[in-house]
Amino acid sequence: MSAKSAKAKGRRLQNMLRDVLRETFPQLEEDDIKSQTMGMSGEDIVLSPAARKVIKYSFECKNVERLDLWKSLAQADGNSDDRDPVLVMKRNQSKTYAIVELNTFINLIKE
Repeated sequence: MSAKSAKAKGRRLQNMLRDVLRETFPQLEEDDIKSQTMGMSGEDIVLSPAARKVIKYSFECKNVERLDLWKSLAQADGNSDDRDPVLVMKRNQSKTYAIVELNTFINLIKE
């Protein structure tokens, strides 16, 4: 796969997550949730201050056939600042998964 098509594949996952978040939080403006430009450092989903008040997570997206899970989790954690990191991952013909730290998951299911 060429670097260009790999970036396009990654961008599709970022845009899908951006759209899902926009649908999930209709009280936010469209510009409150943006997909990061491919190749830029930092979070894959850029949240405005208003969105950060509602969405307490930081997102790292990986749309690849072979994933270095630990490296990807470290990247998600490194970009998360004070928010809980979420690794969103997918590969061809698969469902999309979100991976969170165990304590984050426990807090989600007890609410």
